[in-house]
Amino acid sequence: MEPAVADLVREFFLQEYGNEGSRTHAYGATAKQAVQKAREQVAAVVSAKREEVIFTSGATESNNLAILGLAEFGEREGRKHIVSTQIEHKAVLEPLEHLEKRGFEISLVECDRSGAVSAKAVKAALKPETLLVSVMHVNNETGVRQPICEISEILKNHPAYFHVDAAQSFGKELETLRNPRFDLISASAHKLYAPKGVGALIMRRRGYDRPPIEPLFFGGGQERGIRPGTIPVPLVVGFGLSCELAVKNAERRSKRNADFRNRMLETLAPLKPVMHGSPDLIVPHTVNFSVPGVDSEALMVALKELVAVSNGSACTSSNYSPSHVLVAMGLTEEEVSGAVRISWCHLTQEADWKQFVEIIRSLQ
Repeated sequence: MEPAVADLVREFFLQEYGNEGSRTHAYGATAKQAVQKAREQVAAVVSAKREEVIFTSGATESNNLAILGLAEFGEREGRKHIVSTQIEHKAVLEPLEHLEKRGFEISLVECDRSGAVSAKAVKAALKPETLLVSVMHVNNETGVRQPICEISEILKNHPAYFHVDAAQSFGKELETLRNPRFDLISASAHKLYAPKGVGALIMRRRGYDRPPIEPLFFGGGQERGIRPGTIPVPLVVGFGLSCELAVKNAERRSKRNADFRNRMLETLAPLKPVMHGSPDLIVPHTVNFSVPGVDSEALMVALKELVAVSNGSACTSSNYSPSHVLVAMGLTEEEVSGAVRISWCHLTQEADWKQFVEIIRSLQ
């Protein structure tokens, strides 16, 4: 966590522990004011309105809410077609599989070795009855940006709702996410150096109409009836402050991440790593590569005392199977089995890259 965020979270855990839903005493009033401020801070990241922010437990819940929450409307209106991509996070793909069992038609757009889908392919998949288009902004395994602005232009005259899973880009790729055609945006606080267990779904209104999302569970009127349950005030205020700091320091953080990346790749160059994803599409804080002749599992074991790397999504790391993202990109079996992902942030300490290279060489 950002040190300032950790300090604020600690204060609200230990001193300002009021329930923002309690309106009869000062403790509740203080909590409510803090949550409202956080809502404004989160909204400001994407130029949304405060009332368009729904707090959730994280992007996984937000994705489920955006997708499954539209199902009843789609069934009622006879619009049961959804367009997405083969490289989405499981938090999008699995809700889509669930809707397919309910009779929805799901079209998953392919990608190529660049790691990006084609906006033209999304356009070709559209139908008059398409209810939703769901495309991530930045892929969680490769760091490749997807053409969401081009897709928004395609959807300008189409009634389909546009959902963007922005878990990897919220607070980092600022201008893109301020596009008013993005109806639904998912975010997780821990990707912005705030606590785990909190996130948001941005539900932009079209005129006066909000997206017709139905709640997934029930038991209270919190979050405009969309997401019931007591709001975790310490987590929410931490999320809010992290958003404010992200906007304020975006340029400095991006430069720090790019410099980190350049130093790492310069040191790795003699190993002739195969980079996965088009370099001009990759964000400054992620890299996915394989080294010929080196297996990712062996590499992770060898590196575990030096750096923390992964060979897929953290959500699936307990049960390894080949990355569906890299397979969809058309990589060879050797490239997929050797692929590792490294990601970092402005707070990450520099690794001993020479030792890193020596360890990899020992495995070749």
